[in-house]
Amino acid sequence: MRGIFIMYTIQRITEENKSDIHLLNEPFKIWGRMTPLFDGKAWSYQTKELPQEKQYEMCFPDFENNYDEMKSEYFFAGAYDGQGTCIGLAVYKNDWFDYLYLDDLKVNGSHRGHGIGKMLIEEGKKIALENGYHGIYTISQDNNLSADLFYLKNGFEIGGFNTQVYKGTKQEGKSDIYFYLNIE
Repeated sequence: MRGIFIMYTIQRITEENKSDIHLLNEPFKIWGRMTPLFDGKAWSYQTKELPQEKQYEMCFPDFENNYDEMKSEYFFAGAYDGQGTCIGLAVYKNDWFDYLYLDDLKVNGSHRGHGIGKMLIEEGKKIALENGYHGIYTISQDNNLSADLFYLKNGFEIGGFNTQVYKGTKQEGKSDIYFYLNIE
């Protein structure tokens, strides 16, 4: 039996296809945690897998992106399947320093593992260079091990670790990892 080959394309989202920025979030598995370590010069990390019975799925809340309000500060890249359906989205935001901010990256669950996230990052690199940035940065939670490892696999480096950000919230106990991708 042969597998099904799907051709994916990446394109910038503009006025004509602006409704594609409303791609809904889908669940992902929480199966471990990354702990960044800094020795005063360089970052490294350790990972710890959760026991099977403590693994679970979670889904980020959906935000109501408004293209008309966001288009002056944001760039949107969509991933499309062979039918022209948006199945992935990267939202990039202008920032005040030399790195473009990757605000959101998502791929529909049934299309994960096919290199779509990597293609959306590649489009982000083009956007960054076109706009005078030296790279891209993003923030991921330490308990989203799949995302953390994805960023490292795609050339990002750990550049910071915030253990205080969720104190006093429902998410207390989590931390944020800052990832940077240099593209000069």
